[in-house]
Amino acid sequence: MDVGLVLQTDPPAQAVVDRMVRAEGLGFSHGWTFDSHVLWQEPYVLYPRILERTSHLVVGPMVTNPATRDWTVLASMHATLDEQFGHRTVCGIGRGDSAVRVQGRPPTTLARLEEAMLVIRELAAGRSVDLGGTQVRIPWVAEGVPELPVWMAGYGPKALDLVGRVADGFILQLADPYLVEWTVKTVRAAAEAAGRDPASITICVAAPAYVGDDVAHARDQCRWFGGMVGNHVADLVTRYGAESAAVPAALTGYIKDRDGYDYSHHGRAGNTSTSFVPDEVVDRFCLLGPPGAQLERLAELRGLGVDQFAVYAMHDAVDETVAAYGASVIPAL
Repeated sequence: MDVGLVLQTDPPAQAVVDRMVRAEGLGFSHGWTFDSHVLWQEPYVLYPRILERTSHLVVGPMVTNPATRDWTVLASMHATLDEQFGHRTVCGIGRGDSAVRVQGRPPTTLARLEEAMLVIRELAAGRSVDLGGTQVRIPWVAEGVPELPVWMAGYGPKALDLVGRVADGFILQLADPYLVEWTVKTVRAAAEAAGRDPASITICVAAPAYVGDDVAHARDQCRWFGGMVGNHVADLVTRYGAESAAVPAALTGYIKDRDGYDYSHHGRAGNTSTSFVPDEVVDRFCLLGPPGAQLERLAELRGLGVDQFAVYAMHDAVDETVAAYGASVIPAL
């Protein structure tokens, strides 16, 4: 199992770059960032600085979206980075959350997301696409280059079906084994129905990890994550209903007391919009406790087919947790 590191691009930018460089030295395989350019610094400016100081770390957004980003620009940016640094990027993408909602706009549709994924992948591989009746190709991308991996994030049945049909990888932003099993089975069934090899889809689980003995403190530091996931869950409840058999109650039930969300505190420990998130949800969605407890959960996730665990490091023990993973968790994996 690979282990990635997910950071917000808070200033100073140099600190983000330095942390990613240290992460590679500790055995992390991927360096991910949020892509919400109003709330945080622009991530695509930082990727070349990270890549030029590392030798094998793979970088990418977790996740970008086809609403704030032009599809052709995304393809060109990834192709440019890969040409310089040896195909070490992944395009994580979804319908959009904070990047669009902080501007008062809703997430994009799954139909638009599907089209965007296909266009980005084709253009980054040097192939021609039809954009509204115009054939477009990036001429400087050599044909036959390795394809840009496009990994999609999602939760609901229709999103999971799209992952299985189109995406190269699946990003699930929570680490509850029950929900991991349900989503992975759904994705693989969709892939098989589409005539694809289900095993060809990389499975990435992303969630906060907090290494330490004070689980109550760790829980409070990571409660923000339940609020972030709750934004997507609220969309599912709107679409499918609060008690729909289409979506497990283990995913939708906890937002019953949710009352809006303030994006000015998005992804922050102590976010006051996440008081509705109960302790048991934090325990299910996140990895808390000493290295041994982290390894127990990771072993369970690996048994469910997870290829990568990406550590959301947004709390008061970022460097300590990253160091503990490098010393005790990654070597054991």
